[in-house]
Amino acid sequence: MVKAIRISRSGGPEVMEYVDVEVGEPGPGEVRIRQAAIGLNYIDVYFRTGAYPQEFPAGLGMEGAGTIEAVGAGVTHVKVGDRVAYASRPTGAYAEARVMPAAVLVRLPEAISFETGAAMMLQGLTVQYLFRRTFPLKGGETILFHAAAGGVGLIACQWARAIGVTMIGTVGSDEKAALAKSHGCVHTINYNTENFVERVKEITGGKGVPVVYDSIGKDTFTGSLDCLAPLGMLVSYGSASGPVPPFGLNELASRGSLYVTRPTLFTYSAKRDDLETMAADLFGMVESGKVKIEINQRYALKDVAQAHRDLEGRKTTGSTILLP
Repeated sequence: MVKAIRISRSGGPEVMEYVDVEVGEPGPGEVRIRQAAIGLNYIDVYFRTGAYPQEFPAGLGMEGAGTIEAVGAGVTHVKVGDRVAYASRPTGAYAEARVMPAAVLVRLPEAISFETGAAMMLQGLTVQYLFRRTFPLKGGETILFHAAAGGVGLIACQWARAIGVTMIGTVGSDEKAALAKSHGCVHTINYNTENFVERVKEITGGKGVPVVYDSIGKDTFTGSLDCLAPLGMLVSYGSASGPVPPFGLNELASRGSLYVTRPTLFTYSAKRDDLETMAADLFGMVESGKVKIEINQRYALKDVAQAHRDLEGRKTTGSTILLP
């Protein structure tokens, strides 16, 4: 038996229970992993609240790092004793150990710690596909990135700086503005005291930006469209403030033939070759020192309810991990 978090209904942080579960042996194509660290992400809140439906009882968490304890039939790319990390469905990362599909695991380089691995996979791979594939940045662009002091945001700040991109980032406080700037964000906008659309137009001389990366959703969607230059793209990859309400396609035409996309990491990393390429790119950025993973909060797994409260209350910056 191992300790794990389980939920039997949707709701607030109180629905998460710290219980004993049986792990069992891996079946064909599966592995059993003993987890050293677990990542906390906003998508976990979506599953907990029911915004993303799932069958009950259910686990939570989609990111972790640890050591392979056992492998099932047909597993060849990892073996017992390997250090691995992942960011993928199925949920269930909030556990001391788990059985899971081997196909979603990548080997973790020796130079990268388990804590860093658990803190960076979902957020780092998200930045990788956003910057390399969804709207490929070549260098020289000026972009708008919402929530620049969050886990994804601080990685994006550094990645943008490394490839010669000028990043405008929105934040919720002066302290978060300073944090984002220290990581490479060139211009910061405190959305509690400034109008981000007006500031973007001011910074860009009225031109707008070619791309906006928006994980906020409902509260920023229209403003994000208004920040785009003609033929620009809004990349809506999250909905921390709630889902984007329905809108008419003429909203895109009237603003200059805009594009909107709603990508997910799991589509981009669905093919094994793509996952390995993405992970290698991320690991290379981290090992080179161009991107440093900022773990600013650590919680014991049993204290996960408080971790969720702090995340939803926007009290966290950078990455957060749970320790079994």
